[in-house]
Amino acid sequence: MSQISNIKGLLAVSPVIVLLVVYLAGSIIAGDFYRIPIAAAFVVASVYAVAITRGETLSNRIDAFSKGAADVRIMLMVWIFVLAGAFAAVAKEMGAVDITVALTLDFVPESFLPSGIFLAACFISLSIGTSVGTIVALTPVVTALAAQLGCNVAWLVAIVVGGAFFGDNLSFISDTTIAATQTQGCSMRSKFRTNILLVLPAAIATLLIYTFSGGAIDDVVAPSYSLFDIMKVLPYLIVIVAALCGMNVLLVLLVGTLAAAVIGLSFGEFDVVGFFTACGNGISSMCELIIVTMLAGGLLEIVRVNGGIDYIICVITRRIRSRRIAEGAIVLLTALANVCTANNTIAILTVGTISRDISRKFGIAPRRAASILDTTSCFVQGFLPYGAQLLMASGLAAVSPLAIIPYLYYPMCVGAVIVLSILFGKKKGGE
Repeated sequence: MSQISNIKGLLAVSPVIVLLVVYLAGSIIAGDFYRIPIAAAFVVASVYAVAITRGETLSNRIDAFSKGAADVRIMLMVWIFVLAGAFAAVAKEMGAVDITVALTLDFVPESFLPSGIFLAACFISLSIGTSVGTIVALTPVVTALAAQLGCNVAWLVAIVVGGAFFGDNLSFISDTTIAATQTQGCSMRSKFRTNILLVLPAAIATLLIYTFSGGAIDDVVAPSYSLFDIMKVLPYLIVIVAALCGMNVLLVLLVGTLAAAVIGLSFGEFDVVGFFTACGNGISSMCELIIVTMLAGGLLEIVRVNGGIDYIICVITRRIRSRRIAEGAIVLLTALANVCTANNTIAILTVGTISRDISRKFGIAPRRAASILDTTSCFVQGFLPYGAQLLMASGLAAVSPLAIIPYLYYPMCVGAVIVLSILFGKKKGGE
């Protein structure tokens, strides 16, 4: 690779570096994760990305950025954010959050709440195959729990995010599982068997951490409630059951919002005008999240157009000499593609073909390669402050994405397990 190519390649990926420097370094220097708004960091990086693009008129560069911002996957996330904001606000207005918190405190000992939340997030995400859907369902509840218990809201939200990635990584209906198995040419069952052995130790370690850290929660008397009030939990139950049945996430949120509206009107918690006001407030609370999502889509499209992802793949694959290095290369390729796309499924699809070629050349079983791809993508996605999962969780909980990251024990454990499995794992053939 020539020096010219190196310069062009580094220039192509530099917008992501600018974003991370402005957001992360700026927050660290300021000593406060709330001082640097992530939207402002994205604007700086986006302007820089458009400015450094060569060979096109300014109008064409802006068109390319806008195309990325309005990508069909980006717009789907926008619609999810809109309906999630409406559902969360209406459910809260009709008292669903308060009664759910009261029931939880009444039936689950405080010391087991963290481990119970983690297990619930793992089960739901494994069943529905989506981390975002799990976060949407559980984050409003744990946010209210944190307020009631007087504990760190970012800590409880991080438990949900960790459990959400556990299921997203393993579920047979997860888009990351489908992408990983299809690109590597293995069955979902064989990938699951290999994958569960990789992440189960991390899940157990995380569960033990939450079990022994539950003592940090002080005893709290559960608020009083009547049997009639229990009906207010129905919107959350409907959302969870509908998601478990495989219903489209947009339809799940719409049905949940309508259920909350019916119950709220029946209980007299609000009138029709109050319902629409709550919807509007909920949608408005997601405005920054929507803007950040679209800015991310535009920025990362410019990186792709300029050849940033192709450059990363070329650099990493030049010096592979052994199976362990090959597995490490697959991890690094996936991680960097994830950083540059902020989408774990797209990252897998981006490097899937080259990963399969590497696997064949160095004797890595397809099921092993698929497991590495999927697990690495979920691990990295968990730490991206501009990824959909952390943006959704932070938006619903009204905290900074960076405040959640230090408590993501499950992704941390997964990262450690990936490294250990590459260093000490034995070669296995077959599918």
